[in-house]
Amino acid sequence: MPLFGNTFSPKKTPPRKSASLSNLHSLDRSTREIELGLDYGTPNMTLTGQSLKFENGQWIAESGSSSGDRRETQRLRKRNQQLEEENNLLRLKVDILLDMLSETTAESHLMEKELEDLKSHSRRRK
Repeated sequence: MPLFGNTFSPKKTPPRKSASLSNLHSLDRSTREIELGLDYGTPNMTLTGQSLKFENGQWIAESGSSSGDRRETQRLRKRNQQLEEENNLLRLKVDILLDMLSETTAESHLMEKELEDLKSHSRRRK
């Protein structure tokens, strides 16, 4: 045991084996899909008894859903459209009212300035 030497000397790690012993990485994509079964199809899920599938970037209700659900969906879409139109109308009305308020405020400031000018002009005459 050395007096001032390093007592900790880890053993060298053995060299690693090759990364993969499989030749699957050399296969083309279609062969890998056949060999490994990577064709999963479209994603499906069921929420509150309704089946949904993911197609073209959107979740779509499967055709097996009841007609009541379709009617409810149509009713909700129609109501949503009505509310959007009402919202647009109200936004337009708010814009018009803000324009009217701005115009009235500007006219009021002009009248106040004219009144002050007339007052100062009449004071000078006296």
